[in-house]
Order: sequence, then C-alpha cells, then structure tokens
Amino acid sequence: MTMSGPALKQLHSHRAIHEGGLSGAVMKTTDMMDHLRQGELETAQLAADDLIVYWETRVISHADAEESGFYKEIAEENPELQDQIIMLTRDHDLMRIIVQDIKTLRETEGLSPNVLHKFHALMVVNEIHSRDEERLLFTE
Repeated sequence: MTMSGPALKQLHSHRAIHEGGLSGAVMKTTDMMDHLRQGELETAQLAADDLIVYWETRVISHADAEESGFYKEIAEENPELQDQIIMLTRDHDLMRIIVQDIKTLRETEGLSPNVLHKFHALMVVNEIHSRDEERLLFTE
C-alpha cells in the first residue's frame, strides 16, 4: 500500500492544495478565453494545450495520489466512509473523462464552444469535489 504524505492528511494543507489547483485552473482558463476574445487563435490553442497539461499534472495527479494512498488509509481507518470514498473517486473519474473528451473534441472541433463548456465543467466538478472531500473526510 502507498502511504499518503502528511499534506494529504491535514485539512489546512489539503485545502491549500485544492485552492491552489483550482485557482491555477481558473487563471489559465481566463487567459485562454482572453486570447480567444482578442482573436489570438494560435495563442488560445497553445493556452488550451497548457490548460490540459495543467489539469493532468496538477489536479488529476493529486487525485491519483489520493486514490493510491489517502483514500485507502481513510477506508481502512473508517470503513463507514467507504460510500463517500466511492463517490469522491467517481468525481475524479468524471474529471478524467472530461479531460479526455476535451482532447477528443479538439481533434475534430478545435477550440469550439463544446470544448470551452467542458473546461468550465471541469472547474465546477473540481470545486464541488474539493468541498465535499474536505467536509466528508476531515474532522479538523
């Protein structure tokens, strides 16, 4: 079993990870939208590429770490939280699915309204997930 680091186990540091991840995604999404509004299509495409990498390396990699250690430890210590952990894991799966959908859509549609909606959906799912995770798994 992979042990989770101390930052994942403490509410204040875990919340800081969540807030940092979401604020970075908001900032990068805003930048991408600004480039689109200004008609800078090439720069907007590069910003979208960067945003996808950000979701994968910052947010989804955090989700992977939670699932491989933190959630397993919580489930072992608190078996009554198993249903909540399944729900939170599903949130992670939704984020992974949305990122993959964005990649697929960009191949056929470019930076279309559908793609933009999905980038915004990612932020909503992430925000709700983080709030629920902090409420359900921490007693601090």
